[in-house]
Amino acid sequence: MKEKNIKSKLFIGLSILTFCLVLFLVTFIRVDPDYFWHIKAGEYMFHNGLLKRDVFSWFLESKYWMSHEWLFDVIIYGLKVLFGRYHMVIYGLLTIGSLIFILFLTNKKNYLKNIPFTLIWYLVFFIMMLTFIQVRPHMISFSLLALTISFLYDLYKNEDSKKIYFLPLITIIWANVHGGSSNLPYLFCLIFLIGGLFSFRKKKIEAKRMTKKQLLKYFVVMILCILCVCINLHGFKMFIYPYLNMLDATMLSNISEWRGTSLSEVYHYIYFIFLIIIVMIFLFSDKKIEFMDLILFGVVTYLGLKSIRFWFYTYIVMSYIIFFYIKERKIDKGTFESIMLLCVILVGMFIVNIKSAIDSKYQKFLNSEVIEIIKKENPKRLFNMYDYGGELIYNDIKVFIDGRADLYTAYNYKDYLNISVLKSDYVKLIDKYDFDYFLVDKEYPINTYLKYNDNYDVLYKNDKLIFYKKVNEKD
Repeated sequence: MKEKNIKSKLFIGLSILTFCLVLFLVTFIRVDPDYFWHIKAGEYMFHNGLLKRDVFSWFLESKYWMSHEWLFDVIIYGLKVLFGRYHMVIYGLLTIGSLIFILFLTNKKNYLKNIPFTLIWYLVFFIMMLTFIQVRPHMISFSLLALTISFLYDLYKNEDSKKIYFLPLITIIWANVHGGSSNLPYLFCLIFLIGGLFSFRKKKIEAKRMTKKQLLKYFVVMILCILCVCINLHGFKMFIYPYLNMLDATMLSNISEWRGTSLSEVYHYIYFIFLIIIVMIFLFSDKKIEFMDLILFGVVTYLGLKSIRFWFYTYIVMSYIIFFYIKERKIDKGTFESIMLLCVILVGMFIVNIKSAIDSKYQKFLNSEVIEIIKKENPKRLFNMYDYGGELIYNDIKVFIDGRADLYTAYNYKDYLNISVLKSDYVKLIDKYDFDYFLVDKEYPINTYLKYNDNYDVLYKNDKLIFYKKVNEKD
């Protein structure tokens, strides 16, 4: 009875700590250039109906746009309308809070069996989340993935589990909030299905064949999830959309979040150290390594090494695996008090940081002065840098390109890259598009070309960018 009371007390303590961690993490939430076009798309759809064709680019206007994140756009615009300047904090509280509480509540017995390791696991959550804490749809995808893995594992451990039947509903939500990763529910069903076919023991690895009942459930739900991916604005196109993206070499090599994990990048060592820790726990645990766990670890590791955007997928999946290999630890006297002390520290840091976090809410490239000048000039065929596109759209200025790389890659994305760095036949490309204005980064080679060309006048410049106007020949 006494042990049960202690467990209940620790559960309350960890619940409070979890909430305090969410509060502190919210102070780090930030926006990137894509945030601005997401907000504008949400505003447009709120007033004019759902978008399937582009309305923001002068070059691609009315072209088909795979708006696979349309529901997120509407949600974030709705939060802005309701909460004004605090909408980002609210979004952070909702997304980070739902993720960490899903991980904790669906796995609470394991989280309580070794408090020191749980605190270390929370520290890893904090460190890795700092890389991804943005007002972007992937924050919702994290929670959807956590629910997916939780339901799949529940069936793996209990053949009578019915939670897996929620996956088709999750898939429908996913296909409309962040369609680019909505293939994960049926893919993970397939992984569990394949892993459950084996039965063997070899040294430290053990595979347990699942029952026919379990295998049938995984198969049926997998088929339902495949069908549910197609319940969205774009129908079957959403099913093939993620795979088309993964085959686009130009986009993969130039979009920062799609870059592979590399030893040449210092901050990438976070992920490598994380993988090493997991491998060490597997190897030195006194328990057999379950073959299913090994397969899942291999899959998420492959994804994480292929692209940094998948790092947190590894953390989420391993949250349902790694605690099995950690020894249960006797609860020390003062554990609850130590947790409460951590809560006080986190709340204090939240109070200190929240005001500055709200005040510095936008990571803007463009100030109001240059926006006003561009609007006054009213360009018809503006060339702009990729990172400036979102803010230009936000300010009702038509763009040549913006963060929707998947839209532009079939049309002008390669040309944009060649013009920016003066590669290929860039002069012919400039003539081809007949740009009347250029908004460029000072550090890019295109600025050097414009700077020493008499056909362009400087209308505005600061320490980061320059706005050029093409001089008419008659002038």
